[in-house]
Amino acid sequence: MKHSTLKLSMLAALGLTATQASALGLVGLPDTGFSSSAYTSCYNDGRVVPPSTADDVKGNFGSYPIATANQPSSTSNNTCYVSPPSSEAASPVAGYLPAGVRTTTIPATTGGSGNIGTIVDRVWRNAAKTMCIFGTRVTMINADHDSDTSGTQYFEINDIARGGFADSGTVNVGYTIFSATGNTSPVYRVGRTFTSVQHRAYKYDTLANKELNGTNYLDLPTKNSVTAAITGENTPINATTAASTTLATQDAVVNSNWVDFTADTVFADDDGSTNALSGFTYIEAPCDSSSPSTWVQTGAIRLRQTAQEETTFKEIAIDGYAPPGATVP
Repeated sequence: MKHSTLKLSMLAALGLTATQASALGLVGLPDTGFSSSAYTSCYNDGRVVPPSTADDVKGNFGSYPIATANQPSSTSNNTCYVSPPSSEAASPVAGYLPAGVRTTTIPATTGGSGNIGTIVDRVWRNAAKTMCIFGTRVTMINADHDSDTSGTQYFEINDIARGGFADSGTVNVGYTIFSATGNTSPVYRVGRTFTSVQHRAYKYDTLANKELNGTNYLDLPTKNSVTAAITGENTPINATTAASTTLATQDAVVNSNWVDFTADTVFADDDGSTNALSGFTYIEAPCDSSSPSTWVQTGAIRLRQTAQEETTFKEIAIDGYAPPGATVP
C-alpha cells in the first residue's frame, strides 16, 4: 500500500480530514499546502494586528512578550497545541510507543569549537507498525556560535525544518510545551515547504512597535515562487530601525518533502526575551516495521536563523530520523 493511501485510511479512522483545523491537538498539513499559502497558523491563530481595539498580538512571532495568562494550554490559545503527555519520552497521541531516540549536540556555525545546544529527536510507532510520530525539541545554551565576531553571538532558531515526507501524503502536525516557566517558544505557524520565511516586527525598541509587523511582512506567506532555504532581508537591524521588505520575499512554494515549524528559540534574544527551549514539535506520518536506526538521514533536520533582529541568515543541518525510504536532498 502506498504511503499516501495508507495515510488517508488512517485519517479516516481517526475521524480527521486533510483540511481540518482543530483547537487542540494535531492538525492536518496537506502535501499540496493550503489555498493561498504553504503555511497554516498555530499559536498565531486569531492574532489581531494593532491598532485594532481587540489587541491580541500572540507574541508577534517572538518579538512581543507573551503574558503568562496567554501561554498555550489545553483550554486556550491552542491551535496545533497538544496537551503535554506524562513525559517528553511519552507519545503525544495514545496508542504509540517509543521506537527510537537520538540526542545530538548543535555545533557552532562560524569557527570556534564545542556546541551551542542540544537537539532531541524521537520516534514513536503504533502497534500495527504502520504510523509513526517524529518529535523534535531543541535546547540552546549560553554559548557563542560565531567566533569571528567579537562578543557573544547567540544563534536564534526561528524555524525548525524536517525533511523526508514527500511520500507521506497529508501529515498531522503539532507541538507541546512541557515547561511552565515561560522560557519555551510556542510554534507560530507550520508549513509544507522547504523555505523558512523571515518575520520582523516594525521595531523592537518599545512594546507598541513590537506589536506591529514590519512593512510588507505577512503572517502567512504566499506560495508563488521562492524555493530558497531562507527568504527575507539578509541584513541585521538594530532596535530602532524600522523593518521593511518586499512582498516577493514573503513567499514560500509548497514542497511536500519538508515540514517547517516557525518559532523563536534563543538563549538571549536581541529583543530582550529568553526562550532557550523550543516547543516539542510533532509530525505524524506513515512508517513501517523496520528499525528506525536505519531511517537516519544526513541533514534531515535544519535549524534556521532568519535574521529576525540583529543577525543574518544561517542554517545548521543535523542528521535525524525521516520516514523509511525517504530521500533528503
